[in-house]
Amino acid sequence: MSRLWSAWGLRLLALALAVLAWFILSLGQREQSGETTVEVFVTYRPPEDFMILEPPDRVRVRLHGPESQIAALNPFQVTVVVELRGAELGRQDIALSGDNVVVPGGLQVVSIDPNVLSLQLDRVVSELKPIDVQLVGEPAAGAVAQAPTVFPLQALVTGPESKVSLLRGLTTTPISLDGHALDFQAQAAVVSPDPLVRVVEPSVVRVDVRLDIPGQTIEPGSAPPSR
Repeated sequence: MSRLWSAWGLRLLALALAVLAWFILSLGQREQSGETTVEVFVTYRPPEDFMILEPPDRVRVRLHGPESQIAALNPFQVTVVVELRGAELGRQDIALSGDNVVVPGGLQVVSIDPNVLSLQLDRVVSELKPIDVQLVGEPAAGAVAQAPTVFPLQALVTGPESKVSLLRGLTTTPISLDGHALDFQAQAAVVSPDPLVRVVEPSVVRVDVRLDIPGQTIEPGSAPPSR
């Protein structure tokens, strides 16, 4: 009987040693985990014909996962997506969670900073706005610039309703009067004073500039009088 128990004891000891060896080996091969924080871009998906006024474009995301993936992670592999399909006009506070973050497999989202985005949602509209010509410089021969004529008189713009409604008009890129004593034509780009309001068409206009010399008449094609 003692020999039987001795044999079973040796078998149990061998099994225990085998399990211990397997555990030590697997523990040595087990990869350590780590964390990192990356700054990532936010992608917004507003409702059709709506736009977000000056939204935050980045947030900081803390990630947890295997050290090898953490070390090889490219921040451009991570992005935050904010769906606003059911949002309404006006101020919106959007809470972010791990469901908003797109990450490579094997990584987990620990936190997002900030985790709440305060957004202003506005309706997109289009309107015609008058164009004002910008003249710079000094004409030659004492000439004086008269009110210029621009063609066409208006340009179509698009942008958030709150901005478009406040916009009184557009302007052209500067047109130089330097060296001119006779009437002339020029082309100029149309510029919006508000970066959120975009000029649709025309983007370039024709400007007719009229120049007069007080007390004198200059025939087209003739040289201006010397000063």
